[in-house]
Amino acid sequence: MSAAELDVHLADGRPAVVHVDGTPEATTWVAQHRDRIRSLVDQHGALLVRGLHLADAAAFGRVARDVAGPLLPEREAFARRWSYEDGVYSSSKWPPNQPMCMHHELSYTLTFPGLMVFGCLGAPASGGVTGVADAAAVLEALPADLVERFEREGWQLVRNYNEMVGVPWQEAFGTDDRGEVERYCRDNAIEFEWDAMDGLRTKQRRSAVITHPKTGARVWFNQVAFLNEWTIDPEVRDYLLMEFGPDGLPFNSRYGSGAPIEDDVVALLNKVYEEHTRREPWQTGDLMLVDNIAQAHSREPYEGAREVLVAMGEPVSLASCSPTVSPS
Repeated sequence: MSAAELDVHLADGRPAVVHVDGTPEATTWVAQHRDRIRSLVDQHGALLVRGLHLADAAAFGRVARDVAGPLLPEREAFARRWSYEDGVYSSSKWPPNQPMCMHHELSYTLTFPGLMVFGCLGAPASGGVTGVADAAAVLEALPADLVERFEREGWQLVRNYNEMVGVPWQEAFGTDDRGEVERYCRDNAIEFEWDAMDGLRTKQRRSAVITHPKTGARVWFNQVAFLNEWTIDPEVRDYLLMEFGPDGLPFNSRYGSGAPIEDDVVALLNKVYEEHTRREPWQTGDLMLVDNIAQAHSREPYEGAREVLVAMGEPVSLASCSPTVSPS
């Protein structure tokens, strides 16, 4: 089957799926079909390629570099990942019984990946779907007054880095030199302050609505719902509040003004995401490509071992996406 003849399966509630005939070597097949694959991602926002039988992290890395170009190192991570090789990571280490709600990867940074690449080396016994949701459709479905407020104010991310919970600042910034962290923060419009215990607190304001630089579509692009206290498991949230107080949570999203986001607003955001979610259970060997601006993605709870690798490519500057507020 030629690249132009790839058979794309479309069904309601599912991402676009291409089934690979036979058992080809993954890197060779992807190299032969790269242009068509990228065209399908541009067309559908996300594409699942089934039947490649990705064997290991090295094979996945070769495929990811072929379709996504030079891979990006992760900075400002909110959860731990294991690094297999440069630019190839495990999925974020997150309790398997808790969902990772819809979000756009690194949407709080000034340069973020335009393309996410996922490879399944081991499917879980149940659950664990990486769902996707059309960010333009989500924006259209949200109440106009709420969208207007976020367009006007943007959103704010507040983080507290410490050794007890979340990701230590040394790991998130890839250095144990406080001076380098401070330079990074200044260069990336992040307020910062150190505490007496070598902990770091940061604040950054970003646009919640941007324009896709390729398509011109306006999209809901942020991590407002995911990185908010009301999305945290209630028991975990109560413990964190008792241990660290309302201003000491490892992360929390706010309106751009700094005002708290109400629980019913977060519930509404997650409801709209769910109404627009497309999902397909993982099978071992699957490859999935997601336009990180056009589509939000999630990870659903699961049982059994799950090994899904992640790579990030095609860097995009926030400045090229018509942000509605200035980063600060």
